Amino acid sequence: MTGGDHGSRSAGLQAVNWKALPPPKDDGGADHLAGMALPDFSLPASDGTAVNLAELPGVAVIYAYPMTATPGVALPDGWDMIPGARGCTPQACAFRDHAAELAELGVRHLFGVSTQSTAAQAEAVYRLHLPFLLLSDEALQLADALRLPVMEVEGRAMLRRLTLIASDGIIRAAQYPVFPPDTAPAAVRGWLEEHPAG
Repeated sequence: MTGGDHGSRSAGLQAVNWKALPPPKDDGGADHLAGMALPDFSLPASDGTAVNLAELPGVAVIYAYPMTATPGVALPDGWDMIPGARGCTPQACAFRDHAAELAELGVRHLFGVSTQSTAAQAEAVYRLHLPFLLLSDEALQLADALRLPVMEVEGRAMLRRLTLIASDGIIRAAQYPVFPPDTAPAAVRGWLEEHPAG
């Protein structure tokens, strides 16, 4: 999410040396999620609408991430050395590039969610050409309702990177931690192949 992490559709995505970054540890922060119902309230979406995850029929994939970089805005000091922080743009672009493949496997809804503002997310959707919406949990409604793993950076609460696979409003699987970030769609694909929709 620094340097080559933002820009054109493919700029810098192969340049990240994941081995040079500290990997996140599995602290058990997502162990309770499988079997939980998605909360029945709406989150603001990057297109100006609102989405109630509990009301989505069929298979939904919701990936949580700390924050995407905004061109011209400095990232927090030491961002790359925070385990699991860097890589939100490669993750988003990976989901973008594999969205059609996931749809073929039965995914009817795909969303990213962070604690960033809707305006920041709308900019990312436009810049990265994302074919799906980003949802803002700026008020930490989703984080609190599901007890999602959160980290604090420079006084800001941010979601730790994870992927939820839900069906008819019930979480079937929680993939956590996710590293490298751009492998998230492949992990979802593997789960879906083992648990075919329908």
